[in-house]
Amino acid sequence: MKRVLIIISCVVAFASCKNDKKDPDVSNIKIDLQLQRFEEDFFTIDTNNIHKGISSLSGKYPVFINDYMSQILGFTAKSHPDTLAKYVKLFIRDYRFVKDSADVMYKSFEPQLKEIKHGLLHVKYYFPEYKFPTKIITYIGPFDGFSATINSDAFGVGLQLYMGSNFSFYNSEVAQNLFPEYIITRFTPEYIPINLMKNVVEDMYPDKSIGRPLIEQMIEKGKRLYLLDKFLPKTEDHLKIGYTKKQFQDCNTNEAVIWDFFLNNDLLNAADQDLTKNYIGEGPKTQELGEDAPGNIGSYTGWQIVKKYMEKNPDMTLQKLMATSARDIYNGSKYKPKA
Repeated sequence: MKRVLIIISCVVAFASCKNDKKDPDVSNIKIDLQLQRFEEDFFTIDTNNIHKGISSLSGKYPVFINDYMSQILGFTAKSHPDTLAKYVKLFIRDYRFVKDSADVMYKSFEPQLKEIKHGLLHVKYYFPEYKFPTKIITYIGPFDGFSATINSDAFGVGLQLYMGSNFSFYNSEVAQNLFPEYIITRFTPEYIPINLMKNVVEDMYPDKSIGRPLIEQMIEKGKRLYLLDKFLPKTEDHLKIGYTKKQFQDCNTNEAVIWDFFLNNDLLNAADQDLTKNYIGEGPKTQELGEDAPGNIGSYTGWQIVKKYMEKNPDMTLQKLMATSARDIYNGSKYKPKA
């Protein structure tokens, strides 16, 4: 699902452009954020009258219901009504156990709502003109579907993929065939605000670096992780990139070794996607660096380069950072981690 405030004051607008090292004071910023629990309404549909139930949901969820049916459940305007009704009935039956577990685990969504709101306050602090949705809608969808969505109407949170890494289904053979273990470890509540903020970042700055030399892709990924630093200043760094705490600590300890690997193997200007994909994007490990080295190691290094660049340019705005070319950031950072 793809999505597609006003400047609060001269003082705050000016402050929002600064790359503050400390967590800025966002206490005076106000945002409207409404929580809607779609799964609670959807699973009360009378399965003997599916069409009437869906029609009644249209009043409360006039935009989301269409997204849910088409992009989450996969139906189109050409889908036969009887086929739709049959599938929805089966879905409600088969996913009832998820709904029952979610009722317990997310009886209150307040902790997640608080973290999301905290992140959005920072978004507005740094980017006061960016318009984000004012609703958060939780739902339960297919396991092979979305975990977080964003459009002009609402943020969507697919609770089926945030049931905790020990959730019974995740340990089943079906789930193991759908998801590698390192992905399942992220199916926890703490990743909800992280994934929503990643959607915000991608909405503001779609990554168009695919096909570019590896160093440029690394730094573009690093820019986006740097924005997460600013939007979620209280969130631990290893969660932002999807590592375990030990993996992240090991990367920090071996930062120079990782950089030397890219240099010594002449990888920075490589543009072959079959090669670069080994270092950018999701993966269980970076084989060349050892069994314990996590995947997406290029994004980790790009993140460190961007941090170094911003240390050298403390007055640079985030807007200016995102507009600065990857090559200029690389050259300006003088990145050379100590062994």
